[in-house]
Amino acid sequence: MAAHLSSGRVNLNALREAGRRELREFLDKCAGSKAIVWDESLTGPFGLIAQYSLLKEHEVEKMFTLKPGRLPQADVKNIIFFVRPRLELMDIITDNVLREDRGRSPQRDFHILFVPRRSLLCEQWLKEQGVLGSFIHREQYSLDLIPFDGDLLSMESESAFKECYLESDQTSLYHAAKGLMTLQALYGTIPQIFGKGECARHVANMMIRMKREFPGSQNSIFPVFDTLLLLDRNVDLLTPLATQLTYEGLIDEIYGIQNTYVKLPPEKFAPKKQGEGGKDLPTEPKKLQLNSAEELYAEIRDKNFNAVGSVLSKKAKIISAAFEERHHAKTVGEIKQFVSQLPHMQAARSSLANHTSIAELIKDITTSEDFFDNLTVEQEFMSGIDTDKVNNYIEDCIAQKHPLIKILRLVCLQSVCNSGLKQKVLDHYKREILQTYGYEHILTLNNLEKAGLLKPQTGGRNNYPTIRKTLRLWMDDVNEQNPNDISYVYSGYAPLSVRLAQLLARPGWRSIEEVLKMLPGPHFEERQQLPTGLQKKRQHGENRVTLVFFLGGVTYAEIAALRFLSQMEDGGTEYVIATTKLINGTTWMKSLMEKLEPAPF
Repeated sequence: MAAHLSSGRVNLNALREAGRRELREFLDKCAGSKAIVWDESLTGPFGLIAQYSLLKEHEVEKMFTLKPGRLPQADVKNIIFFVRPRLELMDIITDNVLREDRGRSPQRDFHILFVPRRSLLCEQWLKEQGVLGSFIHREQYSLDLIPFDGDLLSMESESAFKECYLESDQTSLYHAAKGLMTLQALYGTIPQIFGKGECARHVANMMIRMKREFPGSQNSIFPVFDTLLLLDRNVDLLTPLATQLTYEGLIDEIYGIQNTYVKLPPEKFAPKKQGEGGKDLPTEPKKLQLNSAEELYAEIRDKNFNAVGSVLSKKAKIISAAFEERHHAKTVGEIKQFVSQLPHMQAARSSLANHTSIAELIKDITTSEDFFDNLTVEQEFMSGIDTDKVNNYIEDCIAQKHPLIKILRLVCLQSVCNSGLKQKVLDHYKREILQTYGYEHILTLNNLEKAGLLKPQTGGRNNYPTIRKTLRLWMDDVNEQNPNDISYVYSGYAPLSVRLAQLLARPGWRSIEEVLKMLPGPHFEERQQLPTGLQKKRQHGENRVTLVFFLGGVTYAEIAALRFLSQMEDGGTEYVIATTKLINGTTWMKSLMEKLEPAPF
């Protein structure tokens, strides 16, 4: 289901290739053998652009993680720091450089590559520490949007949501606008821009300004994208708080997917040998890459988890039948034919074994009482039941000291589904949380309030029921096996963000003006002039292509819902998804939590 875009009209390889080219050019500037010192947050994203072999071709002999102290021994001519422009990292680099043995010969040359932009502040800091002059090359590597899959781009900017909504820091929005300009340079000017939210408005303004300032950026490439839809995460705060119920969404909720990789408990993956009675169980987590290149994963990733089992058992029958064929191969030609298919069949068999194990791991959790109770409360809130009073289940969870993040997700969900909580309900929850989990969490509660996630109801009006009904956010009869609506990704709840995208395509936002006004931030439309000769004449039956950019993060369930819309026979629109970060409720909450260290005395 997810592989459709690699066969569709958008090929994101051009973006990956541009990234590789820029990397090669920089490495070639630093002549001679090299060691790269990595800011840890960059190794994952870089792995999606360039394999180690590319670095090796350009004389990269060693790789280290950035940490204080002396740099490890390495007999190389160049040391290159690959870092995000953050001040705390500049302190570590300063320490590394100052501890370098000046007496050693030959001397090593230092270089620094800022990702995605050089920062005056960081360079000023290095200057004050007296080390700026040690760097021969100080450059930037504009890795804004990283291709994660055939239809998915992410900036992997951890703190974008917090910066935008709590700190009024628009740096990540500037990077988003820059990333979109790069995209337009490769894939043509996007004629229509729609947006909803304050951040969306800022990004569109920056794009328009950048285009004015660089008139040369008008290119003569036939546009691949028809529409860009910019969406603020805070237009839809509800979706990430709910538990995702697609296969990929649940893997992320339970184990966390990082740069397309997941680490899983190893015991399910141990090869079963006769008569050994589990002596040597592996202790290292099992690390798997998850993307559409794997046929089976592409087919099941976006399905509701309840529909995955039947696909796996069907696949198992097909594969074992294929292996049975070998008994029927009589002639040399037939045997050759069978042998040639063997690698593909073995890959399919091992893929099936892996996903059967993952599905078993997930099923152990989804069939637990705790998971069921939690989901029941979420679904009650989302369908508008008892959102205005203190919830018994939440109180019990606090009393039993369940993980704080679980509590915060539920309380925020209740607040969002009630357009804020009555003051006395809010105060009750806050008091319970602080007394049970510690007063240091007062800053976290403050952040959640600032972000609009956990707040008092103002004006005494709850708009959520109107929004829910107008946008059909709650569907009672949801078909999880053969879905006919996007609400299957949360077994009943249709992600508000994706509903907005769906309604924009047909019949257009004019039909929902009233609801749009109830959601935060302005909504707008901009048109970008195309040079003559590049206007599209749409072929009969040809799909429109829309790029949906989530500012502040997107969940795998929302991605699944957009892929579902792309797949619809009469949909007429193909979606590509871009975001500042791939998130789930837990990682999102974590990014908003403040760590107050207890006093040392």
